[in-house]
Amino acid sequence: MTGNTTPTLTSLKKIYSGKVRDLYEIDAKRMLMVATDRLSAFDVILDEPIPEKGKILTAISNFWFDKLKDIVPNHLTGDVPADVVSAAELPLVDGRSVVAKRLKPVPVEAIVRGYLAGSGWKEYQQSGTVCGIQLPAGLQEASKLAEPIFTPSTKAAVGDHDENISFERCAEEVGQELAEKVRDTAIALYKAASEYAASRGIIICDTKFEFGLDEDGTLVLMDEALTPDSSRFWPADSYAEGTNPPSFDKQFVRDWLEATGWNKTPPAPAVPLEVRQKTADKYREALTRLTEA
Repeated sequence: MTGNTTPTLTSLKKIYSGKVRDLYEIDAKRMLMVATDRLSAFDVILDEPIPEKGKILTAISNFWFDKLKDIVPNHLTGDVPADVVSAAELPLVDGRSVVAKRLKPVPVEAIVRGYLAGSGWKEYQQSGTVCGIQLPAGLQEASKLAEPIFTPSTKAAVGDHDENISFERCAEEVGQELAEKVRDTAIALYKAASEYAASRGIIICDTKFEFGLDEDGTLVLMDEALTPDSSRFWPADSYAEGTNPPSFDKQFVRDWLEATGWNKTPPAPAVPLEVRQKTADKYREALTRLTEA
C-alpha cells in the first residue's frame, strides 16, 4: 500500500479519501477506516509514501483509544476488518484499518498546546498571543506553558490550509455548550496522555483531536489519537527550552521541506527515500516507547 497509488478496495464503497485515511461504507452505522502510508505536510499530500506508516499510526491510535476510553468514548466498534472485506483484500487493510462508528463530525480541529512551538511560537513572537490567548512575556521557543491551552482551528478540505480560530469563533461555529465540552475533553485527554508519555520519556508538545457526535448526541473521539501525525512528540532527554527540539513525528520531514525553500503549495518537492525512512524510524520509535512493556 503506497502513497497516492493506494489500491482502492472493491468489496466496499469508498465514501471519502482524506489526507491520510480512506473511508469505506460498511452499513448505515459503520465504516472501515484505512490508514495509508500517505504523508500530509503543510496540508499538501506528498507524492512519496512513508514506509509502513499506516500500520504504525493505527497501532498508536488503538493504544491511546484503549488507554483513554474512560475519559471519552471513541469511534471503535469492536468489530474486526477481516469480517467486512473480502479475503483477497485483507492484505491491503490488515494492521492498518479499524471498523469505526459513523458519526456526525464536529467541524473544528481540537488542538491542545502544552508548549510553545510551531505556528504558536511564531504568533507569540509577533503579538505575545497564541490564537488570541494572551501569554506571559518572556517565554522562549519550546517553553512549557503554565497550563495547556485549547487553540481550535477550522477543518479545511484536502489541499486547503486549516485556519487557527479563537474559542469565541469556535463557539459560534458549533454552539457554546458543545465548544466547552470539546475544549474540556481535549484538555483532559492531553493531560492524561502527557502524564503517561512522560513516564516513557516523551514530551507531548501539542496535539490535535477530532470529535464526532453519535445519534444520541454523545461526544465521541474519532479519526486518530495522539499519533506522530496529529502531535508533536519530543524526546525528554534532549529537550531544552529555547531550541526546536528533535521530534518523533513528521516534524522531521516538515523541517526538511522548509529547508528546501518550498513555498508550501502543490506540488511538494520529491522527498528522498533516506528522509522518508528516517521519518518512518521516528514513528516506529514513538510506538515502541509508548507501548513496550
